[in-house]
Amino acid sequence: MLNEELHKIVNKVMSGHKGILASDESPSSIDKKLVEIGVEANEENRRRYREIFINTPDLEKYINGIILHEETLWQADSNGKEFRKTLLEKGIEIIIKVDRGLVELPDSPQEVFTAGLETLSDRLPLYHETGAKLAKWRSAIRIGENIPTQNCLDRNAQDLADYALLCQTNYMVPIVEPEVLIDGDHDIGKAEEVTTRTLKTVFEHLKAKNVDLKGTMLKTSMVLQGKDYPNKATPVQVAETTVRTLLSSVPEDLGAVVFLSGGQGPQEATANLNEIAKKEPLPWGVAFSFLRAIEGPAATAWQGQDENVEAARNEFIKRLKLNVTADAGEYGPHLEESVI
Repeated sequence: MLNEELHKIVNKVMSGHKGILASDESPSSIDKKLVEIGVEANEENRRRYREIFINTPDLEKYINGIILHEETLWQADSNGKEFRKTLLEKGIEIIIKVDRGLVELPDSPQEVFTAGLETLSDRLPLYHETGAKLAKWRSAIRIGENIPTQNCLDRNAQDLADYALLCQTNYMVPIVEPEVLIDGDHDIGKAEEVTTRTLKTVFEHLKAKNVDLKGTMLKTSMVLQGKDYPNKATPVQVAETTVRTLLSSVPEDLGAVVFLSGGQGPQEATANLNEIAKKEPLPWGVAFSFLRAIEGPAATAWQGQDENVEAARNEFIKRLKLNVTADAGEYGPHLEESVI
């Protein structure tokens, strides 16, 4: 019965060419964004920022799930209504970010693992009681000279597997996110090699822990060249490389695959998603789970001013509409000017 419930949750989140909004930036990350747009960094302004997105009318038309940082889980809107209640009323599944950030890997300070596993078993029941039916754990894999090491890949994959099993025993769907970072000057071939190694290692550890793959979701990077590499791959090249990597690395019985934007610009991420979607049918459903590529234009429009909230929400809805269109493989650059 537990497995069946987990499978139902995955199916709901992946229905209707909708996506997942990754709205789970840490307080320190949002504070940096606020400062960039000229807004004082504090908890109240972080709350106001989150309210722009969560209280957008008709949000449920474009997303089936939203990833929240723990701070947002307990916050309320300007009228005192808790954000989580608004989301549940809209039928949007709450996904809670449960990792506690990155820590240097012993004996390999260029590499990192993710903190928070030691307290996770105590925290998951509380999150579930609030209405969260899914969780997310991110690891970060760096590409550079002699890295990633297999030790790094194994450490992060083992933690992802331990996290996933804990989630499922607490009636929550785990989203595993082994992000291969775009920092560096590597080409797309190197990115494919590292992403393949990373994903194969993750699924080896998930299987070793007897994690129910059908009740698990993968949040992954698209396969991209490093941001300092001189020649950017086309959307068609990105799609071909990403799909080839997934087909060689991801078991067919996995519940779903969703993509992070990982430093891409809004139009770039949407165009790449569109080409990937055109490669269907794939063994698993695919969807978007973007953060900056959706929220970025809205933040710029907002500038911390209440009179700009409507303009910010228009930018937000525009990017959601375009990504829902891309998830169906029907996006084109001409839509950037016509969709409102």
